[in-house]
Amino acid sequence: MNGSNVRIGELDLANPVLTASGCFGYGLEYDEFFDVATLGGICTKGLSLEPRLGNPPERICETPAGMLNAIGLANVGVENFCTVKLPTLRERGVTVVANIFASSVADFVKITERLEAEDGVHAIELNVSCPNVTVGGIEFGKDPKLASEVTRAVRQSTKRPVWVKMSPEAGDILAVGRACEEAGADALTAINTIRGMSIDINTRRLRLVALRIVWDLCGAVSIPVIAIGGIATWQHALEFIMAGASAVQVGTASFSDPCAAKHVMDGIAAFCSQNETTVADLIGAARSS
Repeated sequence: MNGSNVRIGELDLANPVLTASGCFGYGLEYDEFFDVATLGGICTKGLSLEPRLGNPPERICETPAGMLNAIGLANVGVENFCTVKLPTLRERGVTVVANIFASSVADFVKITERLEAEDGVHAIELNVSCPNVTVGGIEFGKDPKLASEVTRAVRQSTKRPVWVKMSPEAGDILAVGRACEEAGADALTAINTIRGMSIDINTRRLRLVALRIVWDLCGAVSIPVIAIGGIATWQHALEFIMAGASAVQVGTASFSDPCAAKHVMDGIAAFCSQNETTVADLIGAARSS
């Protein structure tokens, strides 16, 4: 799309719109709706070393502000992904960002090494909001030292770009972001799911939280930041881009509208065309106004 291409580190994307991990399956599930290869990329469901069934139903709850979930990181496992899912994605020309998670640095490395053996994986996104069982259940993403450790280990295990997905529950998310940058991360994605609960009604507005964190991170690091959190329209996406994000990920919106990411992509392209501008020119525009 003319004017929509962006560069995230060394990775060129046709446009700044990706799908968020856990909200778009493995991409192939949406074939009947549109060609997912036209997106900037897809982030897979989080991949673990072994398959996971996740939590028993019911594990999704719709709220006025979106959706709460307790899926439990159900996934087919990295081996099944590499042998069953990835070949079709590769054949289709889909830009694939493999989201991975583990409860130890060693397992993060093992998953990375398995993906490194395959063609068709364009970047690796680290879910560092998983409990690290070796240090008493602390999440990697809450601690700059632990986040740095896993980032550095993965960085040394792959030639592909490494993105680190920020936890909104970090006490000092800017310190975590800087630590990941220093450890070799090529980009940060922000933010991961916010914990919550629903008894009767929940009116949280996640997008505002995410927008503020993206704004702060863009001012704290020099590597690209990819925005996630409440993006349902192209207008939402442009808010994040003008705040400094180099790209966006569409998450929960895909559950209510399977073509949500396509609509965001098309809307951004139309805006750029009508205003005779490019996405690159819009990145961080609000920071200098």
